[in-house]
Amino acid sequence: MDFQDLQTQKHKEMTETPIPQLVKKLSTPTLITMLITSFYNLCDTYFVGKLGTEQSAAIGIVFSIMALIQAIGFCMGMGSGNYSSRLLGEKNPDTAESVASIGFFSSIILGLILTVFGVIYIEDIVILIGASENVAPYAVSYGKIILYGAPYMAASFVLNNLLRSQGNPFMGMIGIGVGAILNIVLDPILIFGFKLGISGAAIATIASQAISFVVLIFLVNGKHGLTKVSIKKFRFNIKLYIEILRTGLPSFYRQGLACASTIILNIVAREFSDAAVAALGIVSRVFHFMFSIMLGIGQGFQPISGFNYGAKIYNRVTEAFWFCVKYTTIILSIVGVFAFIFAPQLIAVFRNDTDVIAIGALSLRITCVVLPFIGWSVMCNMLFQSIGKGLFCTIVSLSQQGFCLIPLVYILPKYFKLFGLQISNPISIFLTFLLSIPLGIIVLKELRQLAKGCENNAK
Repeated sequence: MDFQDLQTQKHKEMTETPIPQLVKKLSTPTLITMLITSFYNLCDTYFVGKLGTEQSAAIGIVFSIMALIQAIGFCMGMGSGNYSSRLLGEKNPDTAESVASIGFFSSIILGLILTVFGVIYIEDIVILIGASENVAPYAVSYGKIILYGAPYMAASFVLNNLLRSQGNPFMGMIGIGVGAILNIVLDPILIFGFKLGISGAAIATIASQAISFVVLIFLVNGKHGLTKVSIKKFRFNIKLYIEILRTGLPSFYRQGLACASTIILNIVAREFSDAAVAALGIVSRVFHFMFSIMLGIGQGFQPISGFNYGAKIYNRVTEAFWFCVKYTTIILSIVGVFAFIFAPQLIAVFRNDTDVIAIGALSLRITCVVLPFIGWSVMCNMLFQSIGKGLFCTIVSLSQQGFCLIPLVYILPKYFKLFGLQISNPISIFLTFLLSIPLGIIVLKELRQLAKGCENNAK
């Protein structure tokens, strides 16, 4: 089968396969990818937690630096991936490859800039983002090594998104999965076997990410890749950059604000104790593991939405949206009940410290109460992003981590002490759900009108 036939086959699959079947096919690999990624993050937390509370807190501190790396990767990856998906739906593969190359090489350049400035100022940075005097040395050791991997870590997010957006999530799962499994294997070997401590965890992370990067490059540019990356197609094209950023910046805002809110959370938690920083860091990673279920399904939905929107088959976009909202709400409700019941045991797995367990268990239980509301707001955000509704996507992206969470983190602890900090994120999740309701209704109504217009033209 030649390249043109492969594109035609993929277009037919994305626009004609029954929605439930297609969603399950595309979301299963992305779901597994997200769960694997979250699991090896949890493994870092687990193994480092064996070293001490300060080391556990350091992981939580550096998580904000990793969120910034992800922000770069998601911005370029989501922007170029969703745009190339629409271009493939319009049967314009040449421009799709230019978009893919721009996203890939731009992420490497931005990652290099972050590495240089981050490594130079790492000691000041960790204090600025919430490390106490006891935690700072561990955060410096971990963070400096992580920063060396920033260029290819950011680029890996782009490559994974390109594979996913062209309807090849299984390939992305292979690339990410290889690195994740290697990370899990290397963690105990380097931390305890070679007695490298927290530095061993960081080395395991960047080494495994490097392997993922290499595998993803081969997969994207292999025979199954529809949008290949090439330095020859990397050029400064203001129109393409604008379109990439229009749908990519909401992801940057979301991840960037996740970084900012994590920093503020750590700074405020530092005023209570290192145990509070460690506990909230563990809860953040456990929540991210549960949230990855939502993201995995949502990322399986996005190429369906982008392809069919580009092909002007609007009814399929709406059908896929509602299927995913129902699907994710049910799953998150079940997961939430389980995590609520076993919250103390879950926290104890990562740090068996009485204070850490007490703080973390309550935080996790409160968060579980609002889990069912995440399905609607995140799927709305995924829909807005995949069909180019940049403004609505930006509003939803900014609301939870910015408009809602940051003010709450500042205000609530003044009145409710540590409890105020623990309820800040759940409240922001619920407020974002309320905000996304009218925006989602507007876009769904617009899709119905576009579908009717196409039906009338067909008659």
